[in-house]
Amino acid sequence: MALSPTNDAALLQEVDEAVRKDRLDTIMQRYGLWIIGLAVAGLLAFGGYLYWDHQQNVARGESAEELVAALDKVASGQGDAATKALKAIEAGDEAAYRAAALIQQANMAAERDDLKGAAALMAKVAADPKLDSTLRDLALIRQTAFEFDTLKAEDVIARMKPIVDAKDPVSSFFPSAAELSAIAYYRMGQFDKAGALYGRIAEMPDLPRSLQSRSVQMAGMLGVDAVADDADETEKAGAAKAGAPDPKKAAGKEAAAAKTEEAK
Repeated sequence: MALSPTNDAALLQEVDEAVRKDRLDTIMQRYGLWIIGLAVAGLLAFGGYLYWDHQQNVARGESAEELVAALDKVASGQGDAATKALKAIEAGDEAAYRAAALIQQANMAAERDDLKGAAALMAKVAADPKLDSTLRDLALIRQTAFEFDTLKAEDVIARMKPIVDAKDPVSSFFPSAAELSAIAYYRMGQFDKAGALYGRIAEMPDLPRSLQSRSVQMAGMLGVDAVADDADETEKAGAAKAGAPDPKKAAGKEAAAAKTEEAK
């Protein structure tokens, strides 16, 4: 007697399952040890990653505590002890904490009027490829400010150009880099370029008041209209009335002196 269609479907399913089982048995016989080995290796690798990540978190926590302790020593006037603690952090493997230690040492050197030593420390941060570009930009600006009086104007402009020209996104350090470039252009006698940069700085939102006022004043003296609030306009008008035989020269010296003082 012939099988019903239902029985045909059941038979085909059983045959198909038998074929798949036979193939699986064949694969396991040939490659079973490799498959198990790969699975175990994957688990070991994942476990190793978890352990490494834990150790990294522990190391970062220890570095943070060491940095806080070093900064406490700085604040309490323990210069030698602070320097020793900061150098220990500098010798560590955590790039960000190493940079923080170097920057603090540079600030301490600048306070001692050791601008050459401060610039050298900042140069280490600026040249560290393991650091985020934003932190390297900050270090480069500080290095340039420390070295400003010893650099050629052309070198200052060349250093700051990538930060000044950044468009997408605009560098958060554009105002500082642009002011250094503007002062350099001023020293070269390129007053139009200096004024244009001061004008761009003055248009930036959320500037420190000292920089805002300085940029508006310099832009105006160099023939560039800049947006300013009433207080800035009053200050600008007062400066114009006070006047000097050569207002451009006086303003340029004032801007350069203010920038050097900020670097310290």
